[in-house]
Amino acid sequence: MKGAKRPSFSPLAFWDVNFETIDFEKHSQFVIEKIVNYGTWEDFVEMLRFYGIHRFKEEILKAAYLKKEALNFVCVIFDLSPTDFTCYTRRQSQNLPWTY
Repeated sequence: MKGAKRPSFSPLAFWDVNFETIDFEKHSQFVIEKIVNYGTWEDFVEMLRFYGIHRFKEEILKAAYLKKEALNFVCVIFDLSPTDFTCYTRRQSQNLPWTY
C-alpha cells in the first residue's frame, strides 16, 4: 500500500456503514467498489493514489456490483472490456422474467 495508512475519502460513498471503523487495507475491494459507484471525483483520484492503479484494476474486476455508468467509465479509462468483470458476467447469467 502506498502513502498514509488512512486515505482522505469523503464519507459520501459510505452512508450505510460506520466510516470511522473501516479497515481500508483489509476491506479494499469493498472500499473500491463503493468509491467507483458512489464516490466523488476527488475520492476516485485519492483511491488511485492510495491503492495504486495495478491493485485497483485487480480489485475492480472482482466487484460484485457496479452501476452501468461506473462499469462503462472504468472500461473506457482503463481499456477494459465489460466481459472482464465478475459483476457483468454474473448479470448476464441471470434469468430474465417471462414475457407474455
